[in-house]
Amino acid sequence: MTRVGLLFHGDMAPRARVRAPELIGRGGWLNTGDNDLTLTDLRGRIVILDFWTFCCVNCLHVLDELRELEEKHRDTVVIVGVHSPKFVHEAEHQAVVDAVERYEVHHPVLDDPELTTWKQYAVRAWPTLVVIDPEGYVVAQHAGEGHAHALETLVGQLEAEHAAKGTLRRGDGPYVPPEPVPTELRFPGKALLLPGGTFLVSDTTRHQLVELAADGESVVRRIGAGERGLDDGTGERARFSEPQGLALLPDGTVAVADTVNHALRRFDPATGEVTTLAGTGRQWWQGSPTEGPAREVDLSSPWDVAWFAGRLWIAMAGVHQLWTYDPQAQAVRAAAGTTNEGLVDGPAEEAWFAQPSGLAATEDRLWIADSETSAVRYVERDGDGFAVRTAVGTGLFDFGHRDGAAEQALLQHPLGVTALPDGSVAISDTYNHALRRFDPATGEVSTLATDLREPSGAVLADGDIVVVESARHRLTRLRLPEEAVRVDAVAHRTQRAATDIAPGTLRLDVVFQAPEGQKLDTRYGPSTRLLVSSTPPELLAGGEGAGTDLNRELVLTEGVTEGVLHVSAMAASCDDDPANEYPACHVHQQDWGVPVRITEGGATRLPLVLAGMDG
Repeated sequence: MTRVGLLFHGDMAPRARVRAPELIGRGGWLNTGDNDLTLTDLRGRIVILDFWTFCCVNCLHVLDELRELEEKHRDTVVIVGVHSPKFVHEAEHQAVVDAVERYEVHHPVLDDPELTTWKQYAVRAWPTLVVIDPEGYVVAQHAGEGHAHALETLVGQLEAEHAAKGTLRRGDGPYVPPEPVPTELRFPGKALLLPGGTFLVSDTTRHQLVELAADGESVVRRIGAGERGLDDGTGERARFSEPQGLALLPDGTVAVADTVNHALRRFDPATGEVTTLAGTGRQWWQGSPTEGPAREVDLSSPWDVAWFAGRLWIAMAGVHQLWTYDPQAQAVRAAAGTTNEGLVDGPAEEAWFAQPSGLAATEDRLWIADSETSAVRYVERDGDGFAVRTAVGTGLFDFGHRDGAAEQALLQHPLGVTALPDGSVAISDTYNHALRRFDPATGEVSTLATDLREPSGAVLADGDIVVVESARHRLTRLRLPEEAVRVDAVAHRTQRAATDIAPGTLRLDVVFQAPEGQKLDTRYGPSTRLLVSSTPPELLAGGEGAGTDLNRELVLTEGVTEGVLHVSAMAASCDDDPANEYPACHVHQQDWGVPVRITEGGATRLPLVLAGMDG
C-alpha cells in the first residue's frame, strides 16, 4: 500500500505542542449573553473551533454532525463557531445574527468579518474544525465533512487523559440562548401558490409548513409538529427538519424538499397527510448509489423541487447535482452534475454546479439558481438527453450587483428563480437583497426591486410577484415594474489572501490521519480519491485530473501569475479489528478552492489537512 502523503497514528511522532492563537473578531461574540470569551476563559475544557460561513452547505452539514457530540459532552466540550465570510453580505453583523438563529446554532459564535482568526489558524477551507485540548494546545484539524466519529473518539481520549492529569474542568458552558422573537413565520424558505389561491410556505426554522390566506399574512393552518424529526402522519403529528422547496405534483399533492432530513416528502392539501417519497434520512456520500428505489437511496440536502419534462427535478445542493424523481416508478436518479463544485456547462452528466438552490420550470427550460457561483443556469433538451447552459455568472469567486449584458452582469448568492409570463426570469438575488430579472430575448440583466431582506424565492399571484423575504420573516407582494430600478454597479471577489507559490513544480499533499482505532481499508480497492483542476485551466501544465493518491506533483504554466487551485479529496476509514468481518466505515471529504499567486521565493509545497495535523 502506498503511504506517501498519508499520516497514520502508528507513523506519528509524539504530538506537537502548538499553542492555540487567541480568538479575535471585529464583529464580537454571539450566544454568550454579551460576554466576550478568551481561550483563558475556556481553559480546562475541550474546545472545538468550527470555521464556517452560512452560505456553505457543507458548513451546514457539519453543524448537524456536531449536534449529537455537543449534547453528549456538554459538560466537557465547548464548540465555538468562528464565522468567516466568503460573500460581502456575510460580513454584515446582522446577517450573522440571523444565520445563528436560522440554523439553530446552540453554542458561542465569534463574528470574524476580517478573517483575523481564520488567518491565525492558517485555515484554507470551509468548513474546518480545530480541536484545542484543556491546556490550550491545538491537537487536531479536520477539513470538510464526515469527521463526527473521529471527533467523538478524540474527545473521549482527551477526557480520559486530562481527567487523569487533573486538567479537565467540567460544568456548564458559556452558551446563553437569545430571547425568542414572536412572528408568524421564522426564516421562511420557499412559497407555492395553491390552486385555491392560498400560499403554502416552508417555515424553515420552525420545521413546519404554513398555509397562508390569499393576503399572504393570515395563517390558515400549520403542518408539522414544529420539532426536528422525520415522521409521517397527520399535519399535527408529522415532523420535518428545515424544509425548503415546494412543487405541485400532477395529482394535486405537494412535493417538499425536506432539506436537513435529506428526504423528499409529500403533503396532501386535501387530507393534511404527510408521507415520505424519497430518501432514507441519511446523507448521501461518495460511493453511494445514485439511482434506485426512491425510499432506498440516500439524498443530500435537497433545496428545491420543480416539475419538468415529466419528472420532479431536485436541486441537490449538498452534492452539487440535479436529481429526478419518477412518481410512476417511485425511483430517483442523478440527472445532471458530477458532484464536483464549480461552473462547467455541457452535457448534463458532465456539468458542474455549486449548491443549486432554486428551480423554475417552463415548457422548454428548467431554470436554476446556482448559488455558490452566483449564477443563473438552465437545463434544456439536447438530442436524446439534456444539456446545461449558463445565462448569468462566471464562477465561484466573482460576485456583486451589476446590471447590463448577461456576460458581465453580477449576482450575489441567489437562492431562487421564478419564470415570468413574458419568458424572462425573476431572480431572488439573496445576498444583494434584490429582485433581479434576466431576459433571454435581449441577454440583459436588470434590477426590479431593492430593499428586500434576503429574498429566497418568489411566486406569481394575480399579476403580482410575491417574494419570500426570509430575513424579514414575511411574504412581500410587489407589482411587476415596467422599468428597471437603477443601482450603482459593484463587483467583488472573495477576500481570502492568495497563497504565494514558487514557479515550476508544486507538491500538493493532502494530509489524512485515520482516527484512533481505524485504518484505510483497501480490501476492495483504493479508499482515497483526489481530483485537481484550476481556474484558469491554463494555470496547470500538468497534474490536473483524478487519482487515488493523496499527493501529487503539479506543474505550473510559465507566464501565468495567479489563479485558483480546485482540490477535492475523499478518504474512507474503517474499524481496525481483524475479527470484524463487516467493519464500520466513515467517509471524510472536502473541496478546497485555494487562491494562489506565483512568485519567486514562494512555497514549493501546499499542504491541505483533511484530518489530523501536518507533520
